[in-house]
Amino acid sequence: MNYDSLADRTAVITGAASGMGAATAELLAAQGVRVALLARRGDRLTELAEKITANGGRALAVTADVTDPASVAAAADRVHETFGRVDLVVNSAGVMLPNPITDGREDEWARMIDTNVTGALRVIRAFAGDLVEAAAAGRTADLVNVSSIGAHVPFPGYAVYSATKAALTQLSASLRTELGPRDVRVTNIEPGLTETELGGHADSAEHAAQLDEMAAALDPLAADEIADLIAYTTSRPRHLNLRQIIVLPTRQA
Repeated sequence: MNYDSLADRTAVITGAASGMGAATAELLAAQGVRVALLARRGDRLTELAEKITANGGRALAVTADVTDPASVAAAADRVHETFGRVDLVVNSAGVMLPNPITDGREDEWARMIDTNVTGALRVIRAFAGDLVEAAAAGRTADLVNVSSIGAHVPFPGYAVYSATKAALTQLSASLRTELGPRDVRVTNIEPGLTETELGGHADSAEHAAQLDEMAAALDPLAADEIADLIAYTTSRPRHLNLRQIIVLPTRQA
C-alpha cells in the first residue's frame, strides 16, 4: 500500500534494531519519511540505516539506551542536529522477561519497568515539544506507543510484563487528554503474538517452550504487519485519531 501523506515527515523510532521497530523504520523510509533509528545495538542500526539509504531513503542511526536519561537526551540532540524537529514518534523499545512473581526477580522487574514504562516516558519528554510545535504549525503530529494484548489478557508468569504494558496503555489514554487538545494524535497499539526477538529475552526454558507452542498453534503476526498498521494509522487525515488498536492473530482468543 502507498501512504503518500507520510512523505517528508520526520520520525523517531525506538527499538529500531530489530522486530517491529526495524520493520516500521523500513516501511516509513520507503514512504519518504526521514527516520531516526534509536536502539542500543549500534551495529544493527548502522546496517539498517545503510540498507534504507541504499534503497533511496534517509536514515540516521543513533545508538541510545532508553533506560539512561543522558543517553536519550544526547540522542535527541543528535536527531535535532541532523533532521531538525520531528513530527512522528514510535515507542517500540521493550523487553519481556517472564517468570513467576514468587521467584522475586527484582532485576527483571526493574529492567522491564525502566525500559517499557520509564524509557517510553523519557522519549516522550525528549520529543513532545517537537510534536506540539509541529501541530501548532498545522502539520500532522503523532505519538505511537506499542503496548501489548498483555495489558488486558493475563498470562501466568507475565505479571510484571503485563503490568508495564497496562501502564503504557493507560499512559497513552492520559496523554490524549494533554496532547489531543493541542492537535497531537496519540495511538496505542496492542499486538497479540508477534514474531519478534522478545521471546528470546527470557531465561526461563519453560516459558520459551510455551511461546514456541503458541507460535505453532496460533500463526503469529509478522513485524511487517505491525509496521503496516503504524503506517496506516499515521497517514490518516490529521483530524482523525485511531486512538486504540488491538491486533491479534485470528486464532488467538
